[in-house]
Amino acid sequence: EVQLVESGGGLVQPGGSLKLSCAASGFTFSRSYMAWVRQAPGKGVAWLCGITSDGITSYGASVKGRFAIARDNAKKTLYLQLNSLRTEDTAMYFCAWDYSRSLGTWAARGQGTQATVSS
Repeated sequence: EVQLVESGGGLVQPGGSLKLSCAASGFTFSRSYMAWVRQAPGKGVAWLCGITSDGITSYGASVKGRFAIARDNAKKTLYLQLNSLRTEDTAMYFCAWDYSRSLGTWAARGQGTQATVSS
């Protein structure tokens, strides 16, 4: 059974930081493209960043330079470092396995972890 379990969300002030984790199981994590997406209240799912099995990263314009995606294949864990957080970063954050940016679909997604940016 494929499982993705996110953690690390919370309440943070503007300008603060969070580090999200996603523990993966049930598939060959080391060979998989992984992504982080988020959904803000009342909005659709937005792709944030992705990382290939070789560690090549890509970022959306809204988070480039502020967020950093990383992976530890030995631990089967995906990470997202969120820096310089803004109120508009408030959202539920999900890790996604084999996310297709063109189709907006994924092979599996976790339950998400909430990040709230507020003073």
